[in-house]
Amino acid sequence: MRKEATVHGLAEAVTPAAQQRTAGFAQTWMERIRPYLYVTPAMIFFTLFFFFPIAYVIYLSFFDWSLLNLDEIELVGLENYTELLGDSDFYQVLGNSFVYTVCTVGLGIVLSFFLALWLNQKAKVYGVIQAAVFSPHIISLVSVSMLWMWLMDTQYGLLNAILEMVGLPGYTWLAQPGSAMVSLILVSIWKGLGYNTLVFIAGLQSIPRDIYEAAQLDHSPWWRTLTRITVPMLSPTLFFLLVINTVSSFQVFDTIYIMTQGGPINSTNMLVFYIYEQGIDFYNGGAASAASVILLAVVGILTFLHFRVMGKRVHYQ
Repeated sequence: MRKEATVHGLAEAVTPAAQQRTAGFAQTWMERIRPYLYVTPAMIFFTLFFFFPIAYVIYLSFFDWSLLNLDEIELVGLENYTELLGDSDFYQVLGNSFVYTVCTVGLGIVLSFFLALWLNQKAKVYGVIQAAVFSPHIISLVSVSMLWMWLMDTQYGLLNAILEMVGLPGYTWLAQPGSAMVSLILVSIWKGLGYNTLVFIAGLQSIPRDIYEAAQLDHSPWWRTLTRITVPMLSPTLFFLLVINTVSSFQVFDTIYIMTQGGPINSTNMLVFYIYEQGIDFYNGGAASAASVILLAVVGILTFLHFRVMGKRVHYQ
C-alpha cells in the first residue's frame, strides 16, 4: 500500500513538469513560425500576381502562339529570341529606350536637385511654388499627353505660337524623328519633376543643421559645402531616385501610345510599346513574350549594376 502511494506521488510530481516542458516547447514553436504566418498572405499575393506571371511569360516565350488562335501553340525553343536579336527594328527600339532613359533620368534628377535647393526655404511663397511644381505628378499621364499634344501641334499649338510671337521659327515637335524623341523626353521630365523635387526637399530637411553651421564657421565656400556635405548626405535619396526613375523610364507606354504611336519612322518606339505592338497589333504572342523577358533582363541587370556600383557610395546617417 505504501509502495503504491509512493508511485502515485511520483506520477503527480512528474506530470506538472512534463506539462510545463510541453507548453514551453509549443510556445517556442509558435514563436518560430509566427513570422512566417505573418508574411504568408503577402507571399501568396506575390506568387499569384508577380512570380507566377513572370514564370509563365518565360514559358510562353518558347512557343509560337497567337491571341487569335490559342489552340495552336507550337514549341519553337529559342526561335523567338533569335528572330528578335536579328531584327534591326528591335535594336532601334532598344536604342530608343536607352536614350530616353538616360536623358529623362539624368536631366530630371539634375533639374529637380537644383530646384529643391532653391525651394528648400521656410517662406510661404516657396510652399506655394512646391505645390505648383508637384501638381503635374498627380495628373494622369493620359491627360498630360493630350495636353502636350495640343501644345506641340505644329499649326495650332501654343508653343509654336509663342515662338512666332518672339520672332523664332516654329519647331516640328512630334512631326520629325529627332524632335519627336526630344518632345517625349520633355514631357517625361515635366511630369516627374515635382515628385523628384519633393523627395529631394525631404532629404535636404533631414540633414542636421549643425553640419552646415560647422561649415560656416570654417568659412567653407558654397560649392565645397555642396559637394562635400549636401551631395554625400543626399546619396541615399539620389540612389533611390536613380533606381526608381530608371525602372519607370523603361516602362513608358501611355505617352508613346497617345502622342506618337512609336513614330515617326519608329523613332519613338520603345520596349513596352513594342511588346504591345507584337502582341495586340500583330498577334505575335511568342515575340511579345520574348521581348517581355528581354525587358525583364535589361531592367534586372541595370538595377543590379546600380546596387553594385552606386550602392557602395551611398552614405547613410
